Amino acid sequence: MKSLLFASLLVLAVLPMCKPDASKSTATATAESPASPAAVRAQFDILRDSADVNWTRMMASDDKKLADLRELLQDLSKYPGANQAQLASLRAARARLPKQRYDRRTMASSALIDRYDAAQDSVLKTVLPIAAPDGNAPSERVRDYVEHIQQADAEVLGYRAHYDRAAKAYNAYLQVHGAELQKLGGKYASVQPLPLFELSQ
Repeated sequence: MKSLLFASLLVLAVLPMCKPDASKSTATATAESPASPAAVRAQFDILRDSADVNWTRMMASDDKKLADLRELLQDLSKYPGANQAQLASLRAARARLPKQRYDRRTMASSALIDRYDAAQDSVLKTVLPIAAPDGNAPSERVRDYVEHIQQADAEVLGYRAHYDRAAKAYNAYLQVHGAELQKLGGKYASVQPLPLFELSQ
């Protein structure tokens, strides 16, 4: 009886030692089973789409700001006593802004971004005090344009920060999986890192 009891206890003591290590098995499986080409492509597409969406939102906001600025200048020209020569000059300056704006390729030059920002700021700093001197707009419509423009201008840095985060994730993934993406061929063979708004340290 004692011999049988001892044997049973011995079996119970040995069983846990024989249990496979799940964490080691998972780690080994991960190391030996890298992401498939399809998985690499799918994840890259997600990151690229995220950067695209953030860029589109940022440009849409800037487009709306420029459109509101155009309409504001048009409205101001209708008020008695308006300085028509000054407003005409401001309309011309506003019309040049879209052509001066950077794109996803040219923004690699921080100087181009700075020039666009300076050109837009110059127009806004002249127009807004004319539209609402001391914060007093001549009409509700003009006040709405002024507020929308100011809000959009205040959101610029936020949009750029969101885009940079998405672009950094894209660039980091490209750095790790660049060789695998090139093997996929087609549009994946020539993908390049995305420029960022933040200055390099």
